[in-house]
Amino acid sequence: MSTSLDTTAVRWKHLQLSRAKLKASSRTSALLSGFAMVAMVEVSLDKETLKDREGLVIAFCVCTTLLVAVHMLSLMISTCILPNLEAASSTRDAIVDSPHVRLKYYIEASWICSTLLGLLLFLVDIGLLCWVKFYPISAMAAYAATAVLAPLLFLFLLFAVHFYRSLADHSSERVNEQLDDLNAEYEMLKSKSDVV
Repeated sequence: MSTSLDTTAVRWKHLQLSRAKLKASSRTSALLSGFAMVAMVEVSLDKETLKDREGLVIAFCVCTTLLVAVHMLSLMISTCILPNLEAASSTRDAIVDSPHVRLKYYIEASWICSTLLGLLLFLVDIGLLCWVKFYPISAMAAYAATAVLAPLLFLFLLFAVHFYRSLADHSSERVNEQLDDLNAEYEMLKSKSDVV
């Protein structure tokens, strides 16, 4: 009986985690894609200042477009799945009714697009914007922005790797604990059946 309660608790936890991931992805994606669009629209460039820096402008446009596209993909996935999870979680049989298990790869894709890839592109986009906007005015400003962003990008990637590795280790430990518990129950049942 306790095993079925544990299974239900784990499934409920997964449902709540899926909902939280989709909500966070939705908010982050809407906010950052909005910032990127404003940055692209509001940047004022004159032809003469940038005629030798066309590569930077192209890189900025491509990065901003990728940034908006990645966040829009995440937002679309979140917007499509989240209402179904919300509706299912309000029912008595939430664990059975919820599509979160079947759609877990989409939920993870939305989470990764928004939090990992989207944030990384956003940081790169800020660096490119500094080069496009400030290099013609002050080369030192562009170099200073790069000097600040490079360590931040490194720390961001280091944290992402550490965070996901820690999550994977925690999941692995939990599964091993559950297997040990099942093995102990099996041995107990086996010893009881040998006695009878």
